[in-house]
Amino acid sequence: MRRPTHTSDPVLPGHVSPMRSVPIEIPRPDYAERGVPIQTTPDDLRKDQATVERMRQAGSAARRVLRRVASHIAPDITTEELDQICHEACIEEGGYPSPLNYNGYPKSLCTSINEIICHGIPDSRALKDGDIINCDVTIFLDGVHGDHSETFTVGDVDNQSRELIRVTRECLYLGIAAVRPGGMVRDIGMAIQNHAESAGFGVVREFIGHGVGEIFHHLPNIPHYYEPSAQFEFEPGMTFTIEPMITIGSPSANLWDDGWTAATKDLGRTAQFEHTILVEDNGVEILTVEENESQPFIEGANSSEWPQTLLVGPASTND
Repeated sequence: MRRPTHTSDPVLPGHVSPMRSVPIEIPRPDYAERGVPIQTTPDDLRKDQATVERMRQAGSAARRVLRRVASHIAPDITTEELDQICHEACIEEGGYPSPLNYNGYPKSLCTSINEIICHGIPDSRALKDGDIINCDVTIFLDGVHGDHSETFTVGDVDNQSRELIRVTRECLYLGIAAVRPGGMVRDIGMAIQNHAESAGFGVVREFIGHGVGEIFHHLPNIPHYYEPSAQFEFEPGMTFTIEPMITIGSPSANLWDDGWTAATKDLGRTAQFEHTILVEDNGVEILTVEENESQPFIEGANSSEWPQTLLVGPASTND
């Protein structure tokens, strides 16, 4: 496994502003007011066609919201400002930003910078040239959640970080490619772990993918590493996220005192990509894309034509 080269100072918490409000006319999930989810895993994990269609709409909305956030990523913008952009974009879509007050989470977006693995809380810290940042968007729209994230470069980023981002993105799509009706959860972890570790990177084990639909997080659990006991079998109609977190150096995590922010113990950088997917009879549909984007994992499609990464800022792109 590679040793991390620390090209930036450790991320330190900044000032976190109060929770933003959502207009009363926007439908909201059951935890929005009290902060505690009430619904649990449904008895049947398969979604009917009407629910699937709603999830397509929520997934596309999440993609558009993340596209809006990404277009503002640049040195000197604060993660607080990115949160405001996400919050307003969700409302413009007619949806509720799912993270807001989920088990007390104080913001509408998760922003995880450099060594932050996931669940970074937007605050007054400004992005710096050379940072990398994962932005994780989930929107609750028409009674279902669409969950989507990418990792982006900020200005001039070192080559090792760029390679980390590339390999992490590859891990996501190789994990999706491992899904099939009758297949098992462990197939996903095997594909991801093999690819990440062959490139010298680590796979985070403390945080995993999850079922999603009317409920933000439910079964099945989706580990991104090979777990022989993960023998849950997929059936058409099931929807869940795959969201590998890949590290330079140790994949072990430390939790900040805020109870949310998870960082690598050795402060090595980490990246994450995430899609919400649907198992179908003839393959796998990515729900967190727009209608004009490719679906590489439906039978007969070109599996190498993955959806494009989102543009960062007004004049630059990711590799």
